[in-house]
Amino acid sequence: MKGYWQNDAANKESFTEDGFYRSGDLGKLDNDGFLSIVGRKKELIVTSGGKNVAPAVLEDRLRSHPLVSQCMVVGDNKPYIAALVTIDQDALKSWATANKKSGASLAELAKDPTLQSVIQTAVDEANKAVSRAESIRKFTILPVDFTLAGGHLTAKLSIKRHVVAQEFAKEIEELFA
Repeated sequence: MKGYWQNDAANKESFTEDGFYRSGDLGKLDNDGFLSIVGRKKELIVTSGGKNVAPAVLEDRLRSHPLVSQCMVVGDNKPYIAALVTIDQDALKSWATANKKSGASLAELAKDPTLQSVIQTAVDEANKAVSRAESIRKFTILPVDFTLAGGHLTAKLSIKRHVVAQEFAKEIEELFA
C-alpha cells in the first residue's frame, strides 16, 4: 500500500483513485505525445470567462527580456490577463544612457513612452506562446523591483504572489479599470 501511514484523509487528498500522486504540477501533452510541465496548480489563474491560464509560460518568456527583472501575471476572476513588470536596474542604466534619459528615476522611466514601447514588444513576444484568451492585454511597470529583502520573493526566489498582490492591489485594480 502506498500513501501516508494511517492517514486516509491525506491519502485521499494526495493520490487519485487509481493510485497516481497529485504533484500539483500542470502538464501539457504536445502533438508528439511529450509531456511538458507548464506550471503549478495553485498558481493557476481562472479568468471570469472560465479560461485557465498557467502564468509561468508568460512570466518565463517575459523575464527573458534583458530589461525585465521580474513579472507577475494577474487576472484571477477578471475579464483578461494583465501583468506587473519590474525592471532590471543595471540594464535600465545602460538603456537610459543609450536613450538619453540618464538622470531620470525608475519611477519617471516607468511612465516613459519609449520604455513602455520596449516592454510592450516583450509582452507581444511572450504572447506568441499562448492563445489570445491567455495573452497579456495590459501591463504596468512598477517603480520597484521584487526582492527578498522587500518580502516579495521566497528564499528560492519565487514570487510570493499573495504578498505582491496585496502590496500592489491598487496597481492591479487600475489594470482592470
